[in-house]
Amino acid sequence: MDRDNDAIVLWHDSHSRIEAVRGSVVDMHVDAIVNAANESLLGGGGVDGAIHAAAGPGLLEECVTLGGCETGDAKVTGAYGIDHADYIIHTVGPVWGANGGHDRDDDLLASCYRRSLDLALEKDCHSVAFPGISTGVYGFPIDRAAKVSLRAVTDWLKRHDDVAMDVYFCCFRGVERDAYLALLS
Repeated sequence: MDRDNDAIVLWHDSHSRIEAVRGSVVDMHVDAIVNAANESLLGGGGVDGAIHAAAGPGLLEECVTLGGCETGDAKVTGAYGIDHADYIIHTVGPVWGANGGHDRDDDLLASCYRRSLDLALEKDCHSVAFPGISTGVYGFPIDRAAKVSLRAVTDWLKRHDDVAMDVYFCCFRGVERDAYLALLS
């Protein structure tokens, strides 16, 4: 997906920016797309299933070799059949309320964004697209997730002020875009 008039600039400095855009992470033309994966990394529903379907069987074959992933962490693979990205960064978000309290859920969700950006930097990526991590079947409230994600990414970019990185929050549903829009007011 190319950026269009539906993009909302959430933050920027002289060489990096954060935007909320309409659509699926699978359609983004970026260096890396992020997968909201489960701990097995072997595919699932929602965005995870869509990414595995688009990437093809090579993705599953590589994911088998990774040995899973813990909540709050991330691992990187090739993009396989997704020809408009070089990498897929798989991160496991928290299941809302299952980790000892909502503050812990916030910490784990923020870690997903930081670890994904760390891996993007290691792979010399300059553009990354995120889906709504944990906001589907994992039940993380969308407004809270938008706040946590924007804070985590903004803080990461400020700590890495020598890095040029464009970050996109892909809003598949209108309520996701509305949550980011509300943060601007």
